[in-house]
Amino acid sequence: MASPVSLQRSPLSSSPASPLQRLSTFKTSDTGASGLAVAGITPASSALDTFGNDPIFSAFLSPSFSSTSFSSAALSSGSPASTAEKLHNAIRLLESQLRSEVLSRHHDLLSQLSSLKSAEHSLSTVRSAVSSLQSSVRRIRSELSEPYASIRFKSLQLSNLHRATELLQHTIRVLRLSKKLRDMAPDQIIDLEKFDLAKAAQLHCEILSLCDEYGLTGIEAIDEELKYVSEIGDKTRSEAMKVLERGMEGLNQAEVGTGLQVFYNLGELKLTVEQLVNKYKAIGVKSITTALDMKAISSSGGGGYGPGGVRGSGTPQIGGGAKAREALWKRMESCMDKLYSVVVAVWHLQRVLSKKRDPFTHVLLIEEVIQEEGPVLTDRVWEALVKAFAGQMKSAFTASSFVKEIFTTGYPKLITMVENLLERISRDTDVKGILPAISTEGNDQMVSAIEIFQIAYLTLCLGRLSDLVNNLFPVSSRGTFPSKEHISRIVSRIQEEIEAVQFDGRLTLLVLREIGKSLLLLAERAEYQISTGPEARQVTAPATTAQLKNFTICQHLQEMHTRISSLMKGLPAVAADVLSPSLGAVYGVACDSVTPLFQAMLERLESCILQIHEQKLGVLDAAMDNNKSAYMEDLQKSILHFRSEFLSRLLPPSNTAAAGTETICTHLVRNMASRVLSFFIRHASLIRPLSESGKLRLARDMAELELAVSQNLFKVEQLGAPYRALRAFRPLIFLETSQLGASPLLQDLPLNVILHHLYTRGPEELQSPVQRNRLTPLQYSLWLDSQGEDQIWKGIKVTLDDYAAKVRARGDKEFSPVYPLMLQLGSSLTNTSLSLNQ
Repeated sequence: MASPVSLQRSPLSSSPASPLQRLSTFKTSDTGASGLAVAGITPASSALDTFGNDPIFSAFLSPSFSSTSFSSAALSSGSPASTAEKLHNAIRLLESQLRSEVLSRHHDLLSQLSSLKSAEHSLSTVRSAVSSLQSSVRRIRSELSEPYASIRFKSLQLSNLHRATELLQHTIRVLRLSKKLRDMAPDQIIDLEKFDLAKAAQLHCEILSLCDEYGLTGIEAIDEELKYVSEIGDKTRSEAMKVLERGMEGLNQAEVGTGLQVFYNLGELKLTVEQLVNKYKAIGVKSITTALDMKAISSSGGGGYGPGGVRGSGTPQIGGGAKAREALWKRMESCMDKLYSVVVAVWHLQRVLSKKRDPFTHVLLIEEVIQEEGPVLTDRVWEALVKAFAGQMKSAFTASSFVKEIFTTGYPKLITMVENLLERISRDTDVKGILPAISTEGNDQMVSAIEIFQIAYLTLCLGRLSDLVNNLFPVSSRGTFPSKEHISRIVSRIQEEIEAVQFDGRLTLLVLREIGKSLLLLAERAEYQISTGPEARQVTAPATTAQLKNFTICQHLQEMHTRISSLMKGLPAVAADVLSPSLGAVYGVACDSVTPLFQAMLERLESCILQIHEQKLGVLDAAMDNNKSAYMEDLQKSILHFRSEFLSRLLPPSNTAAAGTETICTHLVRNMASRVLSFFIRHASLIRPLSESGKLRLARDMAELELAVSQNLFKVEQLGAPYRALRAFRPLIFLETSQLGASPLLQDLPLNVILHHLYTRGPEELQSPVQRNRLTPLQYSLWLDSQGEDQIWKGIKVTLDDYAAKVRARGDKEFSPVYPLMLQLGSSLTNTSLSLNQ
């Protein structure tokens, strides 16, 4: 084995590109080459270097050497003989080098030759062994082929026997099942009372499954039976569909359950349910389309295509509108009934599917039909119906002006039909433990389908009311105010709008919003008619034309507010809340028309009362008791003038039914009367000094005031606290100071009135806030109007502290009796405020 190795290492195994290159690859042996390596250059390498540097011989070392090109170049050089001579010398040199190489490597060449002989001997030995092995294999193959063929044949035969046995077994099974099926209907006529559809479906499905699973088709006996089985299957399927549809129409759970069980046994439950759902869906969509078929409506209404028929635009010709309108509503009623029956039938199918289980596998049938997260049957049907209904309504709105007008003006009737449909479905499918046919979202979708007509109806409603307001209140005119009949016309129109929709709470709220818009418009126009300026505020002369006009505005708007408010009493509270801002605007304009006049009258009465400070009530004068106070006489004249010129026109007559109800003017008169009494008591308490004769005059003035107010303004007994304060103040001024602290009269008087009156009983050095701050009674009164009792007490407390400081500065140890009483009363106010804050 050494020789092949040395052969592989021999440089003879290399294949250089040219003979000259091959010479350069020869290597000497490890021992023979060492001397040349030390010398640095071998003869062979020296010759090759010479050839490589020679311009002629270098071409022979090139890998792309071409003898033809070299010969052509040598012949064309002009000295071919010289070139040939050089080549001969080179050949001799190379041969000499080759001989030298062979001789120097003689020992290696001999060793390589011996290795080749050894390899050849080994190869011949292996060749004979391989031949012996092949003969053994051929002998074994011949010995095994016959048993293998026999085993293969016997295995195939056994497999065929097993296959034939299985076919016979399944064939017998199919024939037995077919016989059972024949026994159920021997004459091929199905008697539903005796024929078990579910059992027949189970046998039919089992027979077909066996034939498909085991490939029994093609067997003559099986093929003959399959014809019969197919016929029975078709009849079973047909009868089961009749039972199922009859059960859905009659809402009979037993029949629906029977039909579903049959199709479940047939393995066609999901497909059958899909077909039923699509069928009912198509029925519902068709009923919607038919309901809005204007040609059919015209035909059923007796119009045809002649006079009174419907033109291409969907508008009835002259004479056919009433019949077409009636026919349209009848078709809509029929459509609603059909939609009801479709939805309830599908819900009933879904209900039975959700409850029924297969008696053998106990599988819930609904699980075979609906995926875990898929939509239920009623949702699928309802979605299709709503989509079709919305599309038809939109098309009718845009394509038929006739249908648009009918459904717009008759929207309350249309929404009633829709909501009745939803209510019927909701009521009849409200079963415990079962999903309703329509969800809340589904209800909203159906209502939204006709929203386009709702918007048009509300626009029409607002337009009717706005036109009525615009006709009564022209924008460019500030002339006479509309009459009471005009206002009544608006109220009647509002009442009609409410009565048309009051059956529907949601629609009522929407209409009330539109009514509110019209009332705001009315309030705006009425406000534009109000007269302002000095002529409307004068109170000394008879009522002017401007004031009479304002009175009319107030009374008419007041009546409108009252009548509409009475209409709201029969509606839910939320309805009143919707219209409340608009009614408030009307009420506000009514108030604004007379409020400046009442304010002017009150200012006049207050100016009369302020004259009380000009009276000399602190002087003892016996004649004073017999004279009438000038300011009170002026006050009474003003009240009488107001009553005759203004209030008699504004207040309802005392003998009418409205006299007992509070109107805007009665409210304003009540406030004015209360203010007059309170204002009088305030300034009566500020009088300082007050003599005994002055007290008598003041008491008589209070009696005169009470009589004047009660007869001409408002019954004082109904004024409450101001009247009680007036009645308490009159005896209070005659009490001794020592009796005041325990007097029950204090309970009916404001604290600041009591404290101000006590200044009258105190010494001069106890200055009142008016004196201390050098204010006029009017200025101090205005300040009192803007402050609460606690702030008024703080101002009074400052004067008490000043008084105490003066007394202490003099060295006195006793105070006026009013001082501790005033502190006591003020401290009670402070304690009450602290307890309320806590």
